Amino acid sequence: MPRPEVLENVKEAESEADEIVAEAERERENRIAEARERAEEIRENAREEADDLAEKRLAEAREEIDAEREETLARGDEEREALETRAEDRIDDVVEFVVDRFEEAVHAQT
Repeated sequence: MPRPEVLENVKEAESEADEIVAEAERERENRIAEARERAEEIRENAREEADDLAEKRLAEAREEIDAEREETLARGDEEREALETRAEDRIDDVVEFVVDRFEEAVHAQT
């Protein structure tokens, strides 16, 4: 093969190699960009799932707190009613005690 042809073949091969490398670099950049986009999508989905889970747990906690509050209020009402009942049952005894003390005080002064 004559020398100018060999030189031309080498230049063509180098040109093809440059094109192959350039195409590979473009492909690499495209894949990196796609990977970054996909990673951002995954992060966003993870954030949304975490927010949803946090909201769900917060709602569940609020429900538990509300249930405990209602139970506590119900127990408080029951205890108040029991105290009122006991106090009402003792009114006659207290009145009698106070009258007795008053009478004793009046007798002590006479």
